[in-house]
Amino acid sequence: MRKIALITAVAAAALGLAACSEKTQDAAGTTAESAANDVATGVDKAAAATDELGDKAANAANKAAANVEQERAEAEADLHNESVKEAKND
Repeated sequence: MRKIALITAVAAAALGLAACSEKTQDAAGTTAESAANDVATGVDKAAAATDELGDKAANAANKAAANVEQERAEAEADLHNESVKEAKND
């Protein structure tokens, strides 16, 4: 009789551990999924910020180039006694 009670107790404990282990696995899976979502969100935000900075840099470079061209045309116009428009066409 003791053996049956002992086997029953061991079986009950094993089932309890198995259930606990399944809950732990589910929780770990949920945590991993949440972490993956957080990483993906962070990557998306970083990519958007990088794109925005790239656009700002390109716009600044275009403005600087336009300013340099304007100053070049003005200097050439003064040097050749012509209008800035004529200097830009040269």
